[in-house]
Amino acid sequence: MKNKMFFFILSVKEFLFIVVFFIFSLSFSPKELNALEGNLGKSLFDNHCAGCHLNGGNIIRRSKNLKISSLKRNGIEDSNEIAKIARQGIGIMDGYENLLGENGDQIVADWIWDQAQKAWIQG
Repeated sequence: MKNKMFFFILSVKEFLFIVVFFIFSLSFSPKELNALEGNLGKSLFDNHCAGCHLNGGNIIRRSKNLKISSLKRNGIEDSNEIAKIARQGIGIMDGYENLLGENGDQIVADWIWDQAQKAWIQG
């Protein structure tokens, strides 16, 4: 009888764990997660990119800015290509893989691509 009772208690604990985990996972909607990632993207940009690319411009080489027309003219068609540049560098720009942290290159690239789509107009 004790063995059966122990099994029942263990099953209830497992059930409660699953319920709590499910509720917790639902508490973060994809929209909120995207907002968190967006805030991190902006923060990474402000800390590591804005010195040269303030508001999507470029203080060193004006033609190498982050405006959508310049990105496309330079063969950059999506955020994955921006992430590669952020990670490895290009031309006189160094790569920032170590500074951006794990997946930071893609997070900042997604944020940059989104800003480029909005013409760098905050809103």
